[in-house]
Amino acid sequence: MNKHGMVHRALSAHNVLMDCKGNVKLAKFGLYHMTDHGADVDFPIGYPSYLAPEVIAQGCFHPSDPSRDETPLPSGPKTDVWSLGVLLFELCAGRRLLHNIDISERLKFILTLGCMDDIVTVLAEEHGCLDTIKELPENVLELLRKCLTFLPSKRPTPAALLGDPVFAGVSCLYTPFQKPVSLFSSSLRCAHLELPEDISDLCKDDDEDYLSERAIDEVYHLWCLAGGDLEKELTNKEIIQSKPPICTLPNFVLEDGESFGQGRDRSFLLDDTTVTLSLCQLRNRLKDVAGEAYYPLLEDEQSSLPQSNSSNELSATVTLPLIIRERDTEYQLIRIILFDRLLKAYPYKKNLVWKEARVDIPPLVRGLAWAALLGIEGDIQAKYDTIDKDTPIPTDRQIEVDIPRCHQYDELLSSPQGHIKFRRVLKAWVVSHPDLVYWQGLDSLCAPFLYLNFNNEALAYACMSAFIPKYLYNFFLKDNSHVIQEYLTVFSQMIAFHDPELSNHLNEIGFIPDLYAIPWFLTMFTHVFPLHKIFHLWDTLLLGNSSFPFCIGVAILQQLRDRLLANGFNECILLFSDLPEIDIERCVRESINLFCWTPKSATYRQHAQPPKVAGDNGFGKTATYYSSDYQDMPRTDLSREPLALCDLKAEVSPRISAEDLIDLCELSLAGPTKRTKAGKPKIIAVDIRSVEDFSRGHISGSINIPSSTAFNSDGELVQCPATGILQNYRGRVIVVISHVMKNAAMFAVHLVKVNFPRVCILDGGINKLKPTGLLTVPSPQI
Repeated sequence: MNKHGMVHRALSAHNVLMDCKGNVKLAKFGLYHMTDHGADVDFPIGYPSYLAPEVIAQGCFHPSDPSRDETPLPSGPKTDVWSLGVLLFELCAGRRLLHNIDISERLKFILTLGCMDDIVTVLAEEHGCLDTIKELPENVLELLRKCLTFLPSKRPTPAALLGDPVFAGVSCLYTPFQKPVSLFSSSLRCAHLELPEDISDLCKDDDEDYLSERAIDEVYHLWCLAGGDLEKELTNKEIIQSKPPICTLPNFVLEDGESFGQGRDRSFLLDDTTVTLSLCQLRNRLKDVAGEAYYPLLEDEQSSLPQSNSSNELSATVTLPLIIRERDTEYQLIRIILFDRLLKAYPYKKNLVWKEARVDIPPLVRGLAWAALLGIEGDIQAKYDTIDKDTPIPTDRQIEVDIPRCHQYDELLSSPQGHIKFRRVLKAWVVSHPDLVYWQGLDSLCAPFLYLNFNNEALAYACMSAFIPKYLYNFFLKDNSHVIQEYLTVFSQMIAFHDPELSNHLNEIGFIPDLYAIPWFLTMFTHVFPLHKIFHLWDTLLLGNSSFPFCIGVAILQQLRDRLLANGFNECILLFSDLPEIDIERCVRESINLFCWTPKSATYRQHAQPPKVAGDNGFGKTATYYSSDYQDMPRTDLSREPLALCDLKAEVSPRISAEDLIDLCELSLAGPTKRTKAGKPKIIAVDIRSVEDFSRGHISGSINIPSSTAFNSDGELVQCPATGILQNYRGRVIVVISHVMKNAAMFAVHLVKVNFPRVCILDGGINKLKPTGLLTVPSPQI
C-alpha cells in the first residue's frame, strides 16, 4: 500500500479481515486517500485508541478553518506502525486498549506516553496484564516496542519492520503475492498458471455456485441490472436519512458567516456500518442459466452464444434494441463472460473479438474491448511512465482552460481526480507527439477513453494515441488547413452522393460543411454528443475504416433533413448552434447502410494515414472489403490518383478507382461471374462518350448516354431508351465514364441537379481501363 503512496490511518481490529482461506485483508484502506487526507470531510480519519501521538498532536484540520494558516503535512507510513503496535498489543494481552475511558481522556493518555521510558510496560500496567505481556517471547516484546516508539523519527517504517527477526519463521508460511498480469504488458500472462493437483477438482456439481467465481465488479454490475439499488439499501438501513431543508437552517448567523442553533448533522459524520448486499434477487434472475454458460467454448463454430435453458429467449434478445440488451441481466452475464474469455486470449482471438463486437460490446468491458479493436499491444504502462508529465510546457494554460468545460455533467470527469488525470493524459500525448500540437477538441477526444479507463491512465493514453492516427491523421498538425479542407470537401461529395436533394439545397443557401462540421470531425462527434451516445457510436466507428465518420456525418444530416430543407441559412446556423436530439441507434444503423453503399475508393484522401507496414497484423483479423482502409491496399495502375485540392473542390461527385469499378461490376477476362458478393453495392456504369467511341470498346453491361444530347436546356434528362434504363436503375451506384474527366464531372453535376443519388465518376476515365483487356466490342448487327 505504501508503494502506491497510500497510508491507511484508520487501522483497527475491525478493519483487519480474514477470508475463508485465512488470508488477511485490510479494509477501508482508501478512506484517508479518497478524502484528500481528511480535508474533504468534517470528521477525523482514524479511531481514538489507535491514533499515533503525532496525529493527535496535529489536531483536526479543515480548509475552511480561519484559525489555521497552512495545511498540515499528511500522515506518513509510520502512523500505521503505531496503530499496528496497539493492535498487536491487544492480541497479545487479549483485551481492548483504553476501551472504558472517555475519548478526550484516551487522547490525553496517548500524548502523556511521551514521558514514559517503556511504553509497553506502562500500557500493560494500566490494563492489568503485566504478567501476560512479560511472558511473551523477547522478540515479540521487541517488535511491540519498535511499533510503539513515541517519536516518529525513531519509529521504523512498515518496510523496515518487515526485516525484524520475528518474521523469519512466519513469512515462509505465506506464499509471496503475485500481482495479476494485466492484459497489456510485456510479462508472460500464463507464467504462473497452475492446474490443481487433483484434476477432479475441476469438475463441478450442477448446483455449484458459479456466480461466486466471477469478479466483484462484474457481480456488482449484474446486481444493479437485476434491480439492485445501493441508495435504497442504505436508506432502508437508515444510513441515508433525509431531512427537510427547512430544518437545516441555523437560528442565528453572524455577519462573518458563523452560524448557531443547529446541532451537527449525522449525515456529515462517519458511519462505520458495513452493509451486506443480498444476491437473492440476482441469483433468482440467473437461475435458468446453465453451468455451461459460464464456460463458453471459443472454438465452437456453431454459435458464439452458449446453450442455456433459455437460449431461445437469448437469441431473441439479440434482435432487441441495444439499450434493452444492455439492461438485460442474463444477456449481459453471457456477453461479459464471453468477452472476458476472448480478451484473456487477446491478441490470438482478435478476429473473434471483432466478430462479437459487431453484435454489441458489454458496457462493463468496453474499455478493454476498444483497446483490442484499436490493436493495443506491448507494455503500455512502462511506455506511459517514461513520458514526462510534470515539466511545464506552453500548452499547459490551454489545457487548464479546456478541462473544466469538457463533459463536466459527468461526476467522474468533473471530479478533482478526473481533472488531474485529464491533465496527465493530455500532457503525455502532447509531449510524446512533438510533430503535432494541442488543438481545442483534443480534450473531448480524450474523454471517452479516460472515462472507460479511469483507473488505468496508461491504457487511456495508449487508446487515444492509436485512435488519432487512424481516424484523425495529421488533424493536429500546426498548419492543418490542407488536411481539414480536403476532409470537408470529401464530406461535401458524400452528401451529394447519398442525398443530392439535401446537397443542392445546402449549396444554394451557402450552408457549407466548414460552418458546422469541423467540431464534428476534429473531435469525432465527442463535442456534440454526451458520453452515453458516444459509446454506442464509437462501438460501431471502431469497426469501420477511417472513412466511416463521413457516413455518420451524412446520417446526422439526414435525421435533420426535413428541417434543413425547410429553412434558410440563418435558421440552419441556429439549428446547428445547439444540435437537436439525435436518435443515436438510428444514426448508427443508417451510417452502416450508407457505409455499405459507398465504394471504398470514393472517400480516398491523399492526406489519410499512409499504408501500414506489412507484417504489423500478425494476429489480426482477415481484412474484409469494408473494415480495411483503401490506402492499406496495394497500389496498382488502376488505383486512385492524388488530386489537387482546387480540382477536388471543383467536382460535386466523388471519383472511384478503376479497380473498385472492376471489383464491383465483378468484371474479369473470363466474363461476368455468376456469384454475387454479399454486402457490395449494386452498380450501373454510364458511358457518356459518343456512340462511335462507345462501339469501339466499352465496359460489359454499361449503358451509353452521350453527354452532348443527354440534357435539355433546362438541365433535365432527355427521354430516350438509355435514359429510361438509367431511371429504372435509380438508387444504384451510377459510375460516369468518359475519356475527358471534365465532361464526366459536368455530367455528374447535371445528374445531381436532377436529384440522382449515388453518382460518382471513374477516376482516369475509360483510358484507365484500356490496358486491362476488359473492354468489349459489340458484335456486328446482321
